Amino acid sequence: MKQKIELGKYQELIVTKETDFGVFLNTPDGADSEKILLPKSQVPEGTLLKDVLNVFVYKDSEDRPIATMLEPDITLGGVARLYVNQVTPIGAFLEWGLSKDLFLPFKEQLYEVKEGDAVLVTLYIDKSERLCASMHVYNALRNDSGYQKDDMVSGRVYEISENFGVFIAVDDQYSALLPQKEVFETYRINQPVHARVAQVLEDGRLTLSIKKKIPEQMNEDAAFIYRYLEQENGFLPFHDKSSPEAIKNRFHMSKNAFKRGIGHLLKEGQITIASDGIRKL
Repeated sequence: MKQKIELGKYQELIVTKETDFGVFLNTPDGADSEKILLPKSQVPEGTLLKDVLNVFVYKDSEDRPIATMLEPDITLGGVARLYVNQVTPIGAFLEWGLSKDLFLPFKEQLYEVKEGDAVLVTLYIDKSERLCASMHVYNALRNDSGYQKDDMVSGRVYEISENFGVFIAVDDQYSALLPQKEVFETYRINQPVHARVAQVLEDGRLTLSIKKKIPEQMNEDAAFIYRYLEQENGFLPFHDKSSPEAIKNRFHMSKNAFKRGIGHLLKEGQITIASDGIRKL
């Protein structure tokens, strides 16, 4: 199978021609008709004809394929957090370790970015054969994290769905979801999240929970409810028959968590439960 010079990737290419302004490279089998330039400033000392160099291929400011020995912060299909260097009428430009900034089109932005923002993006090739960035990273995130159930992880919100929940990129690399039933506060794009792995799906994607394991979470929820009781002069008009929505709006927890919490307080003799609510003893 013939090799081809590919944009956005590291490749081993062979030196086919030396010039005053650099060396030209091609695939080892010479199958690609498009030889590309490695500028003189980046040619390793002592490089000779037929030497093989590991280079990254992108396009220069005149949209010509060019090779570099520099290491970009992202490669084709990968995911990375990059800084916005400039915002223009046609889109944003990101710093990515190369002399020419990476273009982030408006249509690939999840929100209006501004200079200095750090944005999570993937690298793709657009219809005009240019390397571009996109904030739509769901399909680019990996599912081989190696995390297991009950591991604590850190990540950032990259997308929010009213139907599914909050999508989180764990370690900026791995696909995870905080399901809608676990969402008890308002999240924003780029918000840091610390959570527990509730489940590792068959495809390797992670389902997260902001709650700890039930025994630990029950103690925390009970303490939270008790502090609320103290602030409200020892009475709260909530009990195990209150609606899930009312409990979520007031306590930012599920009804099951609330019931476990007041059950723990009742068992410890710290409250009584009446038809109109709970009272501190």
